[in-house]
Amino acid sequence: MRLLLARHGESVWNAERRFQGRTDIALSARGRAQAEALGQAVRGYRVTAAYVSPFRRARETAELALAGTGVPLIPLEALRELSLGDWEGCTVDEVRAREGDPYRAWLLAPHDCPPPGGEPLDAVSARVRAAMEHISASHRNGDDVLVVAHGGVISVYACALLGCSFNALWRLRVDNASLTVVRPPRLVSLNDTAHLPGALATATHVRASIAGGASSPTPSAAAGRADERAP
Repeated sequence: MRLLLARHGESVWNAERRFQGRTDIALSARGRAQAEALGQAVRGYRVTAAYVSPFRRARETAELALAGTGVPLIPLEALRELSLGDWEGCTVDEVRAREGDPYRAWLLAPHDCPPPGGEPLDAVSARVRAAMEHISASHRNGDDVLVVAHGGVISVYACALLGCSFNALWRLRVDNASLTVVRPPRLVSLNDTAHLPGALATATHVRASIAGGASSPTPSAAAGRADERAP
């Protein structure tokens, strides 16, 4: 059985660099185009079923990517994005401006420095791993199964497969409308975006560079980079 893990296309709040977490936000026009491009990549597999986060941005992505295929969409609550607590609805710059720059601390150590009121990453991992085990148990005949979820969900699952600390979470790059392939328990590929043309692809992540230990860019420089998205 092969899992095709797709992150949803760009949402309206992704475009605004605004934290969404469990807030149910729709796709932007660019996100809808990304979802359609994702559909071209998915057609290269023999997808028999699709499991989808209940959030609108994931449902819209799955519907656009699989339009006309007849593949059934199965909502799965455990695939919802992790909660970002008090940060939801705030922009990246608003959180960075708080005392001590908690955004940078979260990028460097998300397990140790979570957003106030956010969902613990251990709890996220437990529900996501249980969801993937449920999907795997339902498709033991070598099926290709699409899972349309979120950056946090896919990153947490990848960390669990790799056996790395959740403090390394944001060193993993999972772009909007990217495809990650897993043959449980083996991670085959991460963040494939070859199906996205240049105008729909995401540039180098500021978030990933900070999480990797690079110096944080100035707010004015970061504000001009469309790639520094909030989850």
